Amino acid sequence: MEGNRLEIGLTYFEEKGWKPFPFQIQTWNDFLDGKSGLLNAPTGSGKTFALWFPVILEYIQNNPETWKKPQNNGIQLIWVTPLRALAQDIQLAMQEVCTSIGLPWTVAVRNGDTDAKTRAALKRRPPECLITTPETLHILISQKDHLKLFSNIQTIVVDEWHELVGNKRGVQVQLALEYIQSICPTNFRRWAVSATLGNIEEAAKTLLGNDLPVHIVKAEIEKEIILHSVFPEEIEKYPWAGHLGIRMLEKVIPIIESGKTVLLFTNTRSQTEIWYQKILEARPDWAGWIAMHHGSLDMSVRSWVEQSLHEGRLKLVVCTSSLDLGVDFRPVDRVVQIGSPKGVSRFIQRAGRAGHQPGLPSEIFFVPTNALELIEAAALRDAIEKGEMESQFPPVLTYDVLIQFLVTLAVGEGFDANHAFEVAKRTRTFSKLTAEEMNWMLDFITKGGNSLGSYEDFLKVNLAEDGKYRVTNKRIAMKHRLSMGTIVSDAMLKIRFKNGAFLGTVEEYFISKMKLGDRFFFAGRSLELLQVKDMNAYVKVSEKKTSNVVSWMGARMSLSSKLAEKIRELLEDYNQGICDSEEIRRVLPILDLQKRLSIVPNRDTFLIESHRSSQGYHLFFYPFEGLMIHELMSALIAYRISVSYPVSLNMAMNDYGFEILSDSPIPIDELLEEDLFSMKNIREDLLHCVNESEMTRRKFREIASISGLVFQGYPGKPTTFKHIQANSSLLFQVFETYDPDNLLLKQAHQEALNSQVEQDKFIQAMEKLNQQKIDVRYPVQFTPFSFPIMVDRLNRTSISSESIEDRVAKIQAQFAIQD
Repeated sequence: MEGNRLEIGLTYFEEKGWKPFPFQIQTWNDFLDGKSGLLNAPTGSGKTFALWFPVILEYIQNNPETWKKPQNNGIQLIWVTPLRALAQDIQLAMQEVCTSIGLPWTVAVRNGDTDAKTRAALKRRPPECLITTPETLHILISQKDHLKLFSNIQTIVVDEWHELVGNKRGVQVQLALEYIQSICPTNFRRWAVSATLGNIEEAAKTLLGNDLPVHIVKAEIEKEIILHSVFPEEIEKYPWAGHLGIRMLEKVIPIIESGKTVLLFTNTRSQTEIWYQKILEARPDWAGWIAMHHGSLDMSVRSWVEQSLHEGRLKLVVCTSSLDLGVDFRPVDRVVQIGSPKGVSRFIQRAGRAGHQPGLPSEIFFVPTNALELIEAAALRDAIEKGEMESQFPPVLTYDVLIQFLVTLAVGEGFDANHAFEVAKRTRTFSKLTAEEMNWMLDFITKGGNSLGSYEDFLKVNLAEDGKYRVTNKRIAMKHRLSMGTIVSDAMLKIRFKNGAFLGTVEEYFISKMKLGDRFFFAGRSLELLQVKDMNAYVKVSEKKTSNVVSWMGARMSLSSKLAEKIRELLEDYNQGICDSEEIRRVLPILDLQKRLSIVPNRDTFLIESHRSSQGYHLFFYPFEGLMIHELMSALIAYRISVSYPVSLNMAMNDYGFEILSDSPIPIDELLEEDLFSMKNIREDLLHCVNESEMTRRKFREIASISGLVFQGYPGKPTTFKHIQANSSLLFQVFETYDPDNLLLKQAHQEALNSQVEQDKFIQAMEKLNQQKIDVRYPVQFTPFSFPIMVDRLNRTSISSESIEDRVAKIQAQFAIQD
């Protein structure tokens, strides 16, 4: 029986010279038995075919006589992918299967890049399989006739679920799944595909909702990851701080040279631009063989790079996370990671780009940008060997996404309040939504809440006589459709040549700092700024070289809790004389110096260092909880110090700890006696210090954009960042003064406290500190642990006529003299 219903799939594999994995056959059978679930399999193991084939097999099973005849079937399968770049690959693979077996199905892509003519054609005759993004799925829901569009749905598959489950795009998917199910005449199956996650069951529950049992298919495939750390010649002379790693260029060039096709990952777009420039300077003979790929480059450039990788025409692509996800680059045989990726899952995902085929090992080279990053390399190796990865938890009560969704429904067919409330409650994110909160949101979108009722632009939705909420104003409907989504970025300027040719986008703030005639490096070229007009920056190629590389304001990645935990374990081992990994053995001189000057803390010790320098009085704290937690912790501690002592404070932080600097002595012993880290009134103190920081306002800008309070602008005429900032700041002040119970204000405070990490993680970190023994040290100079934090502050906050390199060199010279 099993062989009969799988026959076509097995024959297809056989003709290709392939053999299906057991997990693929299990998924086919589970799907055909009517089950929903989550497929957990490593990158490059054949996940797409595991879920595409059973959809086809079921259709053939249900239509044994007519399946080869063209039918107007409507949409049978929606395949949701987080990246547009994935869509074309998936479409080609799926369509090829249909062609090979003689199934007259159409596989189509519908996303933000789809032109108007194609959109109209898809509307007239929907394809059997539609590949789309979370944002475009909501755009389809906003269409007037979407009930008919979704009426034949049999399955929705969410690809790369690990990339969505922990953020607001995942909340969009949750809402779409529950809404589409509520309007479908039959129950469709829902499946997710996920590679790297520590809490698979939680992720599956978030996808499957309340009624479907948790079902997980786990691929028992050992994907071997071969990690090579690239070591500097002399660890003592390698920087203790920094994030570029260019000093290792001479060691990286031979690694690239000995590979056939290489992906070199960096953590930021600026770093990608710099590495591309430096490699090309070192090897001009590689011109035409190397390319660059990041999210700010023109889509046509990125598409060309992806196609060239497929065809094996490129030796090297320098890239960011824009190539993290499942695009099938079979020619890639090795990956280089510059600097710590700050998370185990991200590192495994990037490693999986190499040997992206079942059975092949993934070879990845780790290039540290500073000496201490070798500890992170050792932590990554240990976590991979033990199969330990980060967990992702869905956000809770993101009112801005729900407000946007309600207006989306009102733009479309309109909605009944009780029905919308039930849909929201069925999601994991809004399971604790109260009727009072729902009524507040309905009041907010119809009457502007307590403070915006006098402004027509905020009265978006009307309650019709039939009891349905609808948007009747065409201008409001159009502005909403243009603003849908949860990805909020600063205003962008398009970089164009004089003839109009488009290169890519940069943030407005970067260009605003430049004068006409200034040069900058972008998209692999030295460019001269000629004119700024209508959100376009016109440039020409400059013969003169420049060191001014485009920078973006994106937040730095924070060390994951899993990786932080592994680092503490390795430091504990060091204190016990255990140095199992080559990375730790190489970094021993740095750890030994830290131990001589201060201590290397273990898991039961909370280290504080007090040091005086020409800059002032330094306190360094080392919780080892990651950048995001330290940002909050430093704000809390600085606030509590300022309450007790009239003092001006500066703060800096990295993934290992944070610094508080003052121009007068801070009596740390007295502060500790006063219980500086007390859990008493911690939430109130946090709210107080966060209120006084930029974090809440920054979060509110995002929330205001997602909820539709601030309009981002029309195509070709985006609103300037300064205007958006001014509008959101004004709304923030209005709500604080006249509407303090506003749910969006409450959400901004909560998101600032959470800083995009799981709920209450900060409180847990503080509780952990209170269980540790505090050890205060007074080193005679900056220690290897304190030095990178201090350099970070110099880099971000100080004004000096000296370059940062010169200033760091002066400080580092102290070590050579004093040690």
